[in-house]
Amino acid sequence: MIPPEERVQEFRRLFFAIEEEVSRVIVGQRDVVRKILIAFFAGGHVLIEGVPGLGKTLMVKSISQALGLSFKRIQFTPDLMPSDIIGTQVLADGTGDRHFEFKKGPVFANIVLADEVNRATPKTQSAILEAMEERQVTVFGETYALEPPFFVLATQNPIEIEGTYPLPEAQLDRFLFKLIVSPPTAVELAEILARTTTDTQYQIRQILPAEHPQSFAEAMKVLVRQVLLAPPLSAYVARLIAAATPGNPDSPVPEVTQYLRYGPGPRGAQALTLGAKVNALLDNRVNVSFADLVDVALPALRHRCLLNFQAEAEGVTADHIIELVLKAVPKK
Repeated sequence: MIPPEERVQEFRRLFFAIEEEVSRVIVGQRDVVRKILIAFFAGGHVLIEGVPGLGKTLMVKSISQALGLSFKRIQFTPDLMPSDIIGTQVLADGTGDRHFEFKKGPVFANIVLADEVNRATPKTQSAILEAMEERQVTVFGETYALEPPFFVLATQNPIEIEGTYPLPEAQLDRFLFKLIVSPPTAVELAEILARTTTDTQYQIRQILPAEHPQSFAEAMKVLVRQVLLAPPLSAYVARLIAAATPGNPDSPVPEVTQYLRYGPGPRGAQALTLGAKVNALLDNRVNVSFADLVDVALPALRHRCLLNFQAEAEGVTADHIIELVLKAVPKK
């Protein structure tokens, strides 16, 4: 089913309006903001990495305000328990009849910010896994559905920062994109100071329709999935994933087997495809191009290419391996 032209135009108008609204508060980081919005409309979750103090939390909060969706923030700490995230049963005695009621945790929101997720223990990190993948939580055998849209934005400090617990591979794979927030330039820093050290504050406007923004956002996600992926491009995605898989004798990049423990699996191909479909709509097209796929290759694959000890010792990054794959794999 090909999306009607007017729906594509509406999608583009709202997307760019949200992007522009967030830029009134966030200085620079335009590509990070765009990739977050691409992941949201693609129906995935995002992991954002950067040192403390770069405005990651403000960025996520601003995006939720522009979308007009409910927002909750969870500060991950070493003593955080799974029940602090998903909720628990509490004893209620309102009518003289004692009974247990479920008290919802902060995960019950449209946009959930898991702040510094790698400061919590692995047990607590895994508590959000079911919510991210199944859009539901289970407490004492009872299952509670999460209302759509459900979007997790997790921030993490670089693993070199003291007091961090690396996310397990299974949890990393649940994120559609991994984005890197870089420090601001001197020009951007001057603008940040001008905006944040005065008594003037900008209030983010809601861009999505005020009535039922949730259902509108879900309709936009349906539109994304109606974008066409031609067979040659589908085959190109498959070749990229195969070329980035260590141990594959047909890979044109020997560094893949030399430096990677694991490569991207099916979820990597899905992330590439869905991100590219959003890019196509932004370019006023209803079919994916090679450029659409290349644009989202790094955020979609960098956290799925797990480096071995040799790569870490030699300073080789996952981004470097992915760029080698992109150059080596033919488009036809």
